[in-house]
Amino acid sequence: MAGKVWFVGAGPGDPELLTVKGRRLLASAGAVLFAGSLVNQAATLFTPPGCEIRDSKDMTLEEMNAWLVEKSARHACVVRLQTGDPGLYGALVEMSRPLTAAGIDWAVVPGVSSALASAAAAGESLTLPEVTQTVILTRVAGRTPMPPGEELEALAAHGSTLCIFLSITLLHEVQGALRAAGWAEDSPILVVQKASWPGEEKIVRGTLADIKRRCQAEKIASQAMIIASPALGAADWPDLARSRLYDPAFSHRFRKASTPENPA
Repeated sequence: MAGKVWFVGAGPGDPELLTVKGRRLLASAGAVLFAGSLVNQAATLFTPPGCEIRDSKDMTLEEMNAWLVEKSARHACVVRLQTGDPGLYGALVEMSRPLTAAGIDWAVVPGVSSALASAAAAGESLTLPEVTQTVILTRVAGRTPMPPGEELEALAAHGSTLCIFLSITLLHEVQGALRAAGWAEDSPILVVQKASWPGEEKIVRGTLADIKRRCQAEKIASQAMIIASPALGAADWPDLARSRLYDPAFSHRFRKASTPENPA
């Protein structure tokens, strides 16, 4: 009987940000295929003795699919360990379709996205009351073109938070798209390289005008998240709009509203 293949999100880099379920699966895995160019190899330290471990950075999609099929015939638990969350830029569909065709069971364990880890590293919130309540996860067109209507300029026109993946080498294009969408030169931009990686994380804050120069000074050219958001830097603002959920005058099913005239 064929084993089961688990697509496990390794998270942004810190092995401690693996989910409990992901770590449990690694501990019982007979074979692990991990994305060595993106996943901190420390995550594979949770595997048991004798586990077959393979780095996929030099493999084609066809080779990875063949490896997963082969190992699932020999082991009850096979793990494909992917950076961040398997559903974001992880070729999940391309790898799961051959498994389904071969009659091999598979499932997904979500992981912490680098977008969330980057915001956490910088102590930023991606949403803020009356500032932005929308987060767009996207990228700049490179070898993979963007579908019509998803060009960065069009998405940036919303003025909401943008988490821009896989685009640090195209930072000049990011700047051009934001300018074309009407973002001001002093709009805050955050770049985080290797968010959560122990000893390797870099955080760069700047503006639309100077973020490229600042990243060049820090020699950031890979594995970096770009966040453009009107909510950046809110911790230092003199005034903030208050969340209605926690306002004393707001009622919900767990708490009655209170006012100076009618204290709860």
